[in-house]
Amino acid sequence: MPVTADGLPGTAASGDPGPPPGLVVVGRYDELPGYAVQRPRGAESWLFTWTVDGRGTLRQGRTETGAGAGDLVVLAPGIPHRYGVHQGAGHWEFWWAHCGARPSWTAWLRPYGRGDGLYVVTPDHVVTPDPAGDGPHARIEAAFRRMLADARWTGTGTPPDTVPPDDRVAVAVAHGATARELALGALEEVVLLTAGAARATRAGTGVDPRIQRAQELIAADPGAPHTVRSLAAEVSLSPSRFAHLFTQQLGRAPMRALREARLQHAARLLESTDLSVERVAAASGFASPFHFNRVFRHRYGTPPGAYRAAVPMVGT
Repeated sequence: MPVTADGLPGTAASGDPGPPPGLVVVGRYDELPGYAVQRPRGAESWLFTWTVDGRGTLRQGRTETGAGAGDLVVLAPGIPHRYGVHQGAGHWEFWWAHCGARPSWTAWLRPYGRGDGLYVVTPDHVVTPDPAGDGPHARIEAAFRRMLADARWTGTGTPPDTVPPDDRVAVAVAHGATARELALGALEEVVLLTAGAARATRAGTGVDPRIQRAQELIAADPGAPHTVRSLAAEVSLSPSRFAHLFTQQLGRAPMRALREARLQHAARLLESTDLSVERVAAASGFASPFHFNRVFRHRYGTPPGAYRAAVPMVGT
């Protein structure tokens, strides 16, 4: 059952700071004025909220933000927080998830940090749901519904269908390893969709469409044998002009951006597959396992094998 303001305290007990990081808990609430949850010690796990309708207020440490339709607000663990229906709002309808964030997600969320472990991703063009049901808003909604369904799966038989649209209040805990990984995969899609949309919105018309296209090519297949010359040819620019424009507009050289994309791709493979480190390196576009180990350790602070071994410790 959801925590509501009707008959229940608005402050969570200090000894119960939320689900532990090893669990994945997901739910959808539609709360009325007066609903609030306060954790003086924060939570042990990350908290993700995505507003469907209405408005909420979330405070983490000394940082506070409002949340309207389409906003993804993320609270890091271990910091006092409070959230509830925004003062003056008629209600707050939102999806939420407590879990251990996959290490690669922090790089995607970092540009949206407001301080005190609070991140706000606001992709303007998903605020209004698409009437046709096939826009970004609808896909994010579908990812949460799939996350809820996957979390309910026992691991036997056929996985459940996604939650029907009229199921407005629901909660599920992913106990099994398979259900947990499937649920985290759906949440990763949410993070990618919202962060990607916000990045595109922030760039606006200031980024040359040819450079945006090159970015898309890299993101779509970071393991491909991209070079400055091949990417320049794809967007009809000379290699020198392409490299200059890419660096000027995005603040880093094309090959540096490619390496970062490959490292993020490798991190996801280490988190979600049992491929050997050598195969992960090859699938991510690194010809030399030795070079891969060196640059991965420089980027993530630990070798690939140790990174994979640490994943279960953070709830993934």
